[in-house]
Amino acid sequence: MSDSWTHNYANVNGIRMHYVAQGEGPLVVLLHGFPEFWYSWRHQIPFLAKKYRVIAPDMRGYNETDKPKSGYDVDTLAEDIVCLIRHLGAEKAIVMAHDWGGGVAYHLAYRNPEVLDKLVIMNAPHPFHLMKALRSSGAQRRKSWYMFFFQLPFLPEMSLKANNFYVAKRIMSRSTVRKEAFTKEDIEKYEEAWGKPGALNRGINYYRMAFRKGTGLWRFYQSRKIQAPTLIIWGENDAFLGMELTRDLEQYSTSSLVIKHIPKCGHWVQQEAPEEVNKYLGEFLGIK
Repeated sequence: MSDSWTHNYANVNGIRMHYVAQGEGPLVVLLHGFPEFWYSWRHQIPFLAKKYRVIAPDMRGYNETDKPKSGYDVDTLAEDIVCLIRHLGAEKAIVMAHDWGGGVAYHLAYRNPEVLDKLVIMNAPHPFHLMKALRSSGAQRRKSWYMFFFQLPFLPEMSLKANNFYVAKRIMSRSTVRKEAFTKEDIEKYEEAWGKPGALNRGINYYRMAFRKGTGLWRFYQSRKIQAPTLIIWGENDAFLGMELTRDLEQYSTSSLVIKHIPKCGHWVQQEAPEEVNKYLGEFLGIK
């Protein structure tokens, strides 16, 4: 499978970004979440490449991409992707995203609607919806305990790194519903990515910057709507995000919105349920 894609680098927005590429055609950009890297899309890249030019970057701070001390606010993270799209010679792209990649993709949809052809979100809450839930729902605050823990200095990094990333590996394995999602080889690849100097700290800084910029973002999202046709795919048994975050989302969009729930599936949806995810992607994008 990996023989079909290539590893590349692009100088964008002041950083050197690593990305995997496969296929030809209209551009699709895949944005991973925390604490992952491009590899989380391994089941989707070959499928999408049947019709599209697929690009799966390591986002700022992750794996083989540069890890500067700054730039983990969503404005900078979205600009990274705009610059990547431009670097690749495209005016627009279909953007697919999971977890924190979804936070960046949503921001991109509001901040730079002109570069977005279609939007696909997987187990990532609409940011305004999440902000409201964190304020009003004790259940969601309990699920999101780690977001608050990550505001502490040093301790989160130390906890995740200890004993050869024991806690990080345990969180991923225990939060899956379909236990076959991660093989021993998969976990070893994640462990290698986490071990890159500065990688865990930079990933956690996404959460720190989100809390610092939260008030301004609240007003920003409240005053705009998403213009791109949108597909949301959601593993129903997400250990971190409640199902209620998939309700009443039509209010945030002026275009078509399709929501697909996958039962008996956890947070890591595109890795736990690759066949179902690819089926829904095929229906949305016209891939057979």
